[in-house]
Amino acid sequence: MITGAQVRAAKSLIRWSGSDLADQAGVSLSSIRRIEAFDGVPDSASVKVLHAIQQAFEDAGVEFIGSPEEGPGVRLKLKKIAFLRNELSSLKIV
Repeated sequence: MITGAQVRAAKSLIRWSGSDLADQAGVSLSSIRRIEAFDGVPDSASVKVLHAIQQAFEDAGVEFIGSPEEGPGVRLKLKKIAFLRNELSSLKIV
């Protein structure tokens, strides 16, 4: 299970707005806002909604680490970091 704090952190990590996340996860913006209001696992959110949010983040390269009880966090997957570095190195500055 993911936590509200992880949702906030993941959004920040990949620079998604609440609307971006809602679109990618296929859930309402109000559901996103309710989940973000919690630090721990939101008791009012359905497992289906939390799974959809987690899947959207994972598809975007976010990895969830720890557990809700011990050290929950987020980081970019190594493959995603390598891809982003490659993309940045190919950019030409004019």
